[in-house]
Amino acid sequence: MPNAMPRKEFIALMAMLAATVALSIDAMLPALPEIGEELTPENLNQAQLILTMFVLGMGLGTFFTGPLSDTFGRKPVMLWGAAVYTVSAFIASKAQTLEVLLIARVFQGLGAAGPRVVAMAVVRDLYMGRGMAQIVSFIMIIFTLVPAIAPLLGSVVIDAYDWRAVFYGFMIFSVISALWLGVRLPETLPVERRRPFRFHALRAAVVEMFVHPVVRLSIAVQALCFAMLFSMLSSVQQIYDITFGRADTFALWFGFVAIVAGSSGFLNANLVMRLGMMFLVRAMLMAQVVLSALLIAAGFAAEAGHISGTLFFAFFVIWQISVFFQAGMTLGNLAAIAQEPMGHIAGMAASVIGSVATVVGVTLAIPVGLLFDGTPIPLAIAIFVEAGVALWLMRLMMQADAQLSPSPMN
Repeated sequence: MPNAMPRKEFIALMAMLAATVALSIDAMLPALPEIGEELTPENLNQAQLILTMFVLGMGLGTFFTGPLSDTFGRKPVMLWGAAVYTVSAFIASKAQTLEVLLIARVFQGLGAAGPRVVAMAVVRDLYMGRGMAQIVSFIMIIFTLVPAIAPLLGSVVIDAYDWRAVFYGFMIFSVISALWLGVRLPETLPVERRRPFRFHALRAAVVEMFVHPVVRLSIAVQALCFAMLFSMLSSVQQIYDITFGRADTFALWFGFVAIVAGSSGFLNANLVMRLGMMFLVRAMLMAQVVLSALLIAAGFAAEAGHISGTLFFAFFVIWQISVFFQAGMTLGNLAAIAQEPMGHIAGMAASVIGSVATVVGVTLAIPVGLLFDGTPIPLAIAIFVEAGVALWLMRLMMQADAQLSPSPMN
């Protein structure tokens, strides 16, 4: 099907749709202290749930948006998702209690699942092979810049108005992208290629994936990697503010870390063909076990006065980069490993794998964030344990892959 949009415009639109998730998470980070003081002053840690509830909603929505777009078309699902996202953002902006805000964030995440999943399906509809890979690469280059600037944008809005204005920003962003999509992009899935939504087919796909040992273990490792990432995102603002007293420069430090860690995607693309997906995942998990152990040791040394607070802060920034860098080097590879044996149900498998890994990951991250005690030590211990368990599961996965395939993926 020919694409009526110019190629550069198409890439810009798809990148904007894909960036909805990163913007909705990272722009909220500077708002957490004000939200905590206003809505949950008795337990400031609960403000972190604003991030994880959004991710939970997005994970649940991911389960259905792919199959629904196969049935009703790409544009309706994305536009309805944008509508849910925008209305939820408006409700969140008016929330007077934390409970209402959290419910609105769950629905905002459900709405964001439409652009997140279906935008990639649109790319698959219009491009294939190297052309598709090139388009996705351009989209990801733009996408990686969003985490770098989103906290700074959030800080500017909060300084000029208040935390509620961040949600107005989300509404404007969503309305612009939806109008752009609705007016300029033609439907990319013709009626004759659509498939009816069948719940029993979705259930059968879930059963098939969890019976396959490599797929099952890959989803488990992916969930643990998501848990490490979401745990860091939940606690990082409080660590900069409370532990290190650097709330004023948090957005700048976060942007620096995001830019450095963003290089992981380029490095992974250059190494994966030579070293293999499983090798890279194992290497990153091994490195994370070591670096988390070192951060734990540095934390106790700082508490005992053996190292300065400035040196401990430097250790933390390096470790934060490693956690974000690890996500870029593992999550894509693990998704590819899980989908490799599921080529006959690729679209449905992508939705199920993404949904289960995200929901389990955020479920593991919630209690970690709530354990924050003024230091990064509980976070470091949790990530150390999660990386260790993931490394053990990778060993089981490689054994299972060797038994099932004459040419294993490691």
